[in-house]
Amino acid sequence: MKLDVLALDGVFDTGLSTVLDVFTTANELAAMLQLDVAPFEVTVTGVRKRVRTSQGLTVPVARALDASSADWLIVPALGCKMPETLEPALCRPDVRDACAALQERASKSANLAAACIGTFVLAESGVLDHQKATTTWWLATLFRQRYPAVQLEDSRMLVSSGNLITAGAALSHVDMALWIVRQASPELATLVARYLIVDSRPSQSAYVISDHLSHSDPLVERFERWARGRLADGFSLDEAAQAAGTSKRTLARRMQQVLGKSPLSYVQDLRVERAVHLLKTSDKSLEQIAGMVGYADGVTLRTLLRQRLGRGVREVRLEA
Repeated sequence: MKLDVLALDGVFDTGLSTVLDVFTTANELAAMLQLDVAPFEVTVTGVRKRVRTSQGLTVPVARALDASSADWLIVPALGCKMPETLEPALCRPDVRDACAALQERASKSANLAAACIGTFVLAESGVLDHQKATTTWWLATLFRQRYPAVQLEDSRMLVSSGNLITAGAALSHVDMALWIVRQASPELATLVARYLIVDSRPSQSAYVISDHLSHSDPLVERFERWARGRLADGFSLDEAAQAAGTSKRTLARRMQQVLGKSPLSYVQDLRVERAVHLLKTSDKSLEQIAGMVGYADGVTLRTLLRQRLGRGVREVRLEA
């Protein structure tokens, strides 16, 4: 399997090195254990001859991005973690050139992968339009605003859509690379994950800081403050809208625009967040915790935790 890894100026060091390390480890383990898996031929490509990482390290670009017909083109993140630095970066000439190359690859039905901020580069090229995708959780609001044609599923760690694979925040680069290894050999992917001590992480929800997202919009922030103080109570959209100083329709529309979910779904996120905190920091029973976060019984909470986090009560408590 031939893999091109795109290195743009200011590439996120951890993302780039993680991707390279996963495939190197896969090759080493396949050879050591004599597995019948063809080597991963990885080439660092770029649209400029000289590239530096966000930490100032020089990246050896082996080949121009447009001079290849690799099986996969992988886009690691840029080292721009906030909108005020990311949006200008997406307007850079080298990023524009990369987007043109991505469009050309997509027109030839090439396999494309991106993680974290790299998903913004992929979306900027237009190849994610009308496709399902995920992105880094703390920039999901910006992603929705900038790319309304993309079907964003930002609670998920990995989203596969046709010949596209996108991954969530930061170390989801590992999940993305392991997914590609798994296409060649599920056994090898499992071995690499064990050697690198990587657990299965189907969801980003466990890592999301809910109030960080809500602070991007004053109306959503007012709703969030009101909801946090009433997690043990039943949810009323009428009361929520009144507390936020708006109509039910406006609140629902703004929540969808900013967070991509309904007011009730966001309250469920807050309840899960509180429940996880209590499971990790107290010796209260599941039934007690369920009552404290607005559920009639522990069964409902247990089901919600499994749906949102991909983990059960015992697993959450073991993480404390």
